Amino acid sequence: MPVSAMAVAAAESPATGPEPPVLLEAVTKHYGDRPVVHDLSLTVRPGESLVLVGHNGAGKTTLMKLILGLTRPTSGYIRSLGIDPAARSAAGVRGMIGYLPESVAFHEAMTGREVLRFYARLKGEPVGHCERLLDRVGLGGARNRRVSTYSKGMRQRLGLAQAMLGHPRLLLLDEPTTGLDPALRRYFYEIITELRDAGSTVLISSHALHEVEARADRIAIMRQGTLVAHGTLEELTARVRLPLRVFVRVERGRGLELAKRLGGDLHVQHADANSIEIRCLGTEKMAILRRMAALGEVVRDIDIVPPRLDDVYMHYMAGIQPQ
Repeated sequence: MPVSAMAVAAAESPATGPEPPVLLEAVTKHYGDRPVVHDLSLTVRPGESLVLVGHNGAGKTTLMKLILGLTRPTSGYIRSLGIDPAARSAAGVRGMIGYLPESVAFHEAMTGREVLRFYARLKGEPVGHCERLLDRVGLGGARNRRVSTYSKGMRQRLGLAQAMLGHPRLLLLDEPTTGLDPALRRYFYEIITELRDAGSTVLISSHALHEVEARADRIAIMRQGTLVAHGTLEELTARVRLPLRVFVRVERGRGLELAKRLGGDLHVQHADANSIEIRCLGTEKMAILRRMAALGEVVRDIDIVPPRLDDVYMHYMAGIQPQ
């Protein structure tokens, strides 16, 4: 049986049932005496987009290298698409995995077409697919230009095309939009969303919390090599009991008066002549809205701002010094 067929059979063995695309159990990685990843367990589900966040040095890139089989764990259990990614028998499965590192580096004397064809041959993919991929990432018109003439954004898009070779079942993206302008970032995520919708499982490491929170099915937060929390944004905010912010715009000159009336049993964060800011938990939101409605026409507008991923992240990073 070919290696790739053996890998698929192992991943779908009826004796054990299908394994998730990524499975880590009690994984630890040391470089010398220094622990980089410690006792980490995580499952990435089929067709899921999971965003990995954490401070510099939290172990995110090392975790990706472990999933790719580029380095072996000191201890613990890892399966990527059902097999040990560092084993020799994983060669067939590696062709089903796409990877975009934070800093892409291609031979600058080669053209974009030559680079992509080189990687296609490494993956055993037909080189004819390269033309379509170059068009898809917006490099069709630059396919015959040398990489040395490419901008940062063009190199990133070439890197994404390389990662997309072979319709990967698992796609790992390490800070994929670093240094890109907002238009290119949006373009990047449109392509990534298409891949996920087509069935790929996507793991993204990013510091750009505002741009990934709406694109994440789940979020995993790392701190000093340890996985401190994971779940949907709603689950994480509920777990740490982060408050909603309710902004109430009132009839001109009535804000301080109303805040005094409300302040007895509500957490009024701020008030001025024309507005009031209230903090509350999600479970208290409807009761507060009913109270605001009962005030009648004195209330001109209400805006509710839920906790953001930035807020959750800062909660878990308390005490960590920037690096």
